[in-house]
Amino acid sequence: MKLPRAFRSPKPLAIASLLALSGCGQILDPAGPIGAGERTILLDSLAIMLCIIVPVIVLTLGFAWWYREGNARATYRPDFVYSGRIELVVWAIPLLTIMFLGGIAWIGSHDLDPPKPIEAKAATMDVQVVSLDWKWLFIYPGQGVASVNHLVVPAGVPVRFHITSASVMNAFFVPRLGSMIYAMNGMETKLNLMADRPGRFLGLSSHFSGDGFPGMRFDVDAVPQARFGRWVRQAKGAGPVLDRAGYDALARQSSDEPQRTYAAVQPGLFDAIVAQRIPPAAGPTTGQGGPGVSPRPQGSI
Repeated sequence: MKLPRAFRSPKPLAIASLLALSGCGQILDPAGPIGAGERTILLDSLAIMLCIIVPVIVLTLGFAWWYREGNARATYRPDFVYSGRIELVVWAIPLLTIMFLGGIAWIGSHDLDPPKPIEAKAATMDVQVVSLDWKWLFIYPGQGVASVNHLVVPAGVPVRFHITSASVMNAFFVPRLGSMIYAMNGMETKLNLMADRPGRFLGLSSHFSGDGFPGMRFDVDAVPQARFGRWVRQAKGAGPVLDRAGYDALARQSSDEPQRTYAAVQPGLFDAIVAQRIPPAAGPTTGQGGPGVSPRPQGSI
C-alpha cells in the first residue's frame, strides 16, 4: 500500500512544522488579554515544575559525586530500608506541585474560558468564521460584509467569534491573541478575543486537514476604529455578493486563495451552514485533492 503523496514528500510536513514552531514563538509575545493570560499560566507552570526538576538534577549529580568509590567519608549502609523523613519529603514536594499546577489550571480554565465575554469599554463585535478546504471565510453580520483569508478587527474591541466548519474538522488559531479552538461541521463553537493594540498578526489552521493545509493561513489586521470603518465602506463598495451560488463556488477545494472581500452577504448564510441546510463540502477523500490542488494517479494509497 502506497502512502499519500503528502506523506511521501517532505515539503508539506516541513511547512507544517515551521508553522507550528512560528506559532510557539508568538505565544510568548501576546497582543491581547487572552494571550497574555495564557502566557502567564505557561510561565507560572514552568517555574513550578522547575522547582522539582532543578533540585532533582542537582541532587542526582551531588549523590553521584558524594558516593563515589574514592570518597572514604561517605557512609556505607547496605541494610538501609526506610526513613519516614525522606518519604515525607519525597512525596510532599510532588503533591504540593500538583496542587499548585491544579490550582493554576482551575483558575485559568474559568478566567480564560473561550465563550466567556471579555470585559472592555467598547461593545463586543461578532464575526462568523467558516473553515473551508483550504481557506477561511469571515462574515461580519453587523456590517454586512465578508472576507476570505483576511480578518480585520478594531483594536481595543472585544470580538466574539462564531466558528464552524463546512468540511472536515479544523482548528482556528491566532497565536498572539490566544485560545486555539476547533471548528467542526454541524457545530458552532464560540471564542472571545481582543487585540489590545494595532498590528498585523498571523492566523492559521493548527489541525491537519488535507493537501492544502500548509497554505491555510490568514492575516489578522487589528486597526483603529476609524480605519476599520473605512475598510467596511471599501468592502461594501467593491466585490460580489456572497449568496448561495457564490458560497458553493467558494466551497470548492482550492489552496492558497488570495484575499478578497464581499460587498454583501445573504442573510442567514452562517446559520444555514451550521444547521447543514447547505450540504457539507466533500472534504478530502482518500487523499485525492481536486485537479487544481494535488493531482495524483488513482490507486496511490
